[in-house]
This record gives sequence, structure tokens and C-alpha cells, in this order.
Amino acid sequence: MKRDLLAKSLAQMGSKSSTAVEENDQKPGEGAPRSLKSMSDVLSQVSAQAAQEVDVSEISDSEIADRFDVAEGLDDLIESIRTSGQQLPALLRYRRGVGPRYEVVYGRRRIAACRALGIKVKAYIKEMDQREALVSQALENSARLERSFIEQAIFAIKLEEQGFTRAEIGDVLAVDKGTLSKLISVARDLPDVLIYAIGAAHEAGRRPWLELRRLIKIETAVTDAEMLSLVPDNGTPTEKLSALIESLQAAEGKSKKAVGLAAEAASPNPLSRLKDRPVSFKAKGKRLMIEVSEQKERGFIGFVEANLERLYDEWKKMP
Repeated sequence: MKRDLLAKSLAQMGSKSSTAVEENDQKPGEGAPRSLKSMSDVLSQVSAQAAQEVDVSEISDSEIADRFDVAEGLDDLIESIRTSGQQLPALLRYRRGVGPRYEVVYGRRRIAACRALGIKVKAYIKEMDQREALVSQALENSARLERSFIEQAIFAIKLEEQGFTRAEIGDVLAVDKGTLSKLISVARDLPDVLIYAIGAAHEAGRRPWLELRRLIKIETAVTDAEMLSLVPDNGTPTEKLSALIESLQAAEGKSKKAVGLAAEAASPNPLSRLKDRPVSFKAKGKRLMIEVSEQKERGFIGFVEANLERLYDEWKKMP
């Protein structure tokens, strides 16, 4: 169902993109230029092919990855392929220039597992441009697995840097405008080095990342290196994220307290002096504050406290 919905929206996106390109870029004497194909066309073309066996040494990684850690759960995949063979082919596209002949579009973990087993990988091979490859990658991974919030955020930024519009990115990632805005703001405001030090944090959701963004925007004087020092060396990505947030929240609390104390120290004494005696007081609404300025006079505070009941009774008897 998710694949069908995404294919439908991407087909519409491809149709709009094609019209815009033809209107703006076509030159006299030339045919209509090549534009972004709809995802449904790409999927049907790929599925019509027969998968080939490709040596993993001929495959380079994709320039833009939408998952942080390919090795996560890789041992289980290796064992599955060892026992039952590779069930789902990867998708490769042709590269130009020196180096490996192909570039992975999707199936990075399958390729890594086959590399670990020392066997060839089953893969579809297609001529694709960068935009088609990115859309294919996004659709396939959205249909098969759940990216974490921060993985979505980083991928959204990379798509934007490749010239995708916000509307296209929303279609590719299957998110609404509000969610996309949050994804991009978090990815732009958090240092990449900090994000990758924490990890994907699949269990975290978006709220912790939004809170981390808020805290970091407050702590503008803190360097990236100081932030990194607050990330624990051990623990899951979600635990690291929580620990960092707790450290920054504690620092925020101390900062607010320091600001309050500084403001209090800078302000004039709000209490009224009791003539020439070392006693000051202030009555405000339903409260009375009493303060002594000398250590040896502290007993007066205890005296007042001990005699409050008597003082109250005497006041009640007054006419």
C-alpha cells in the first residue's frame, strides 16, 4: 500500500517536472529533453529485467546514503543469505569515469553481506541519472524499512542540496509540509559531527531531536568539541541522545539560576531598614520578610518564629 501511494505521488511529481522542463529548457531543433521519470515507470522497468550476478568489487557506494549504519543487524542478513541465498536483488546504476563500473542505488546492506561472504551480489542494472537514483532509493527504502527521524532529516537536506523542491522532497519521503519543515530545521541546526556521534536512534522519535535543537540554539557559546564531550562513549544511540539532552538541560538550569542570582545581586536591597538596627523587613501582600544583617543577630529570627502565636493572639485582642 505504501509503495502504491508513493508511486502515485511520484508519478504526479514526475509529470509536473517533465512539463516544467519542456517549457523552460527545450531549444529549437531539439527534441524534448530527458526529465525525471515517474517512479512507477522506473519500478516496472526494473522488475521486468532479470537480475544479474555482479562482483562486489565493481560496485561503489552511493553518494547520498539515507541510512547511517549499514552494519546494523548485518550479521543476521549474512546468515540469512548464507543459508537461503539472496532473495531480493539490489539496484545498481552505471557510473562514468574511472573506478568501479556501478554505483549502488539501493541494497547497500545486501551488497555488504555478499562482500562479507565473498560472493557475487544479485542486482538489477539500469541507466539512471542522479535524480532518478535518489527517488528510486527513497521509494525502495520507504517501502521496506523505517528510517529514523534524524535519518529522514539528513536525507531531506541532501535531496534539497541536489535541487529537489520542498514539494518533491515531501512526496519522496511521504511526509507533510509541517513534518518536512521540522526535519530540515533539525538537520540544519545540529552539527553533522554531533548527529553521527549519536547515531540513528530509531526508538527516539522526533521530540528528543527537537529538544536537542532547542538546547543547542540556547548554548550558542558551546563549541562542537564541547558538545561531543557530552556524548557518552557507550550505550545505544537513543541512550546517547538522552544523556546529551540531560546534560544540556542541567547546564540550562544552572545558567538560569546564575542569571537570577546575578540579577538579584545587581538590584538594590528591596527591604526597609528598621531605623538604626541591623534588621530589615518587607511586607508585600500576604507575606512578611525579615532579614538580619549580622551573624550575631540571627537569634532574633528564631525569637520571632517562636513568638508568632503570642504575637498573633495579642493582635487579635486589639480593639
